Amino acid sequence: MLKYDEIINLRKQLMNDEIALETAKNLFWNDFKEGQRTWHTKDWKERRAKVIKDHCEICGSTETLTLQHLSHPKKYYEYEKKITNKYTKSYIDSTPIIQKKDFTKHVIQNYEYVPIPLCPNCKSRYPNQRMRKTPKYLCTACRNEFAEPVYKQVNELIDLFYENKELIEVHDKCFISKDKWKNQHNLLQAMYWLQRKHSKIKNADEIGKEAFMQFLEDTIKYLSFEDTITACKKCAYRYDIKNMELCPKCKTYYKGIQYPTCIQCLPDEKREAALEKIDFGKKMKEMHKNLGID
Repeated sequence: MLKYDEIINLRKQLMNDEIALETAKNLFWNDFKEGQRTWHTKDWKERRAKVIKDHCEICGSTETLTLQHLSHPKKYYEYEKKITNKYTKSYIDSTPIIQKKDFTKHVIQNYEYVPIPLCPNCKSRYPNQRMRKTPKYLCTACRNEFAEPVYKQVNELIDLFYENKELIEVHDKCFISKDKWKNQHNLLQAMYWLQRKHSKIKNADEIGKEAFMQFLEDTIKYLSFEDTITACKKCAYRYDIKNMELCPKCKTYYKGIQYPTCIQCLPDEKREAALEKIDFGKKMKEMHKNLGID
């Protein structure tokens, strides 16, 4: 695992094109072990000792102090996804629509088609399927009774897609991806993922470098202790796990980070309303538990 200064140098080299992206990735993740944490390293502990204060900056306690990060770097794939989305949007905005024959080939190769049943008389969608009566189907629009519905072919749907993307047929999620995810897509989504694929191929180097650079920047920020406060074990737990902090008004009770004060410090009317809401939530939870629906 690279040290803080080594990661800074790695980012600088990558930014100045002094090192290839794959080489930089290999260096960063070299010797990385599952479950390994940066705060277990000697480098972290030595730098932490220079930053941590002698008291909790939230409640003033001096017991079991830790450095609490106020922000954390995301997983690398999240950066890659975000940058890919950006390049895909740019690609779609600047590139003419994919040719119909190419799109048709893509759909047939990558999706299973599950057609929508139609009335053979009026082409209304989803006729009623009867269990006992014959003929088996009844169209609720034209009252036609029939034994078997009709279906649009893939080519027909794609023709409609290229004519008018607002048609209801275009929005039917009747295409199941053949990959392990088995995603349900409509033609608009199928087109998007094809364009995304083209964008990733075209901009692979740019996407990879930009995503890794952002990942390194946030990692460096995290390791620098820039966005940290000294907190006791209790306050750190409340902040990290419960998303709560000490009320700045009373300095006694904890509150949700998104709220200005704790419930106890609210004006009487608002405090009563908040407590009633909490009590109602507890009763509903208990009722759900008793009914076995929690």
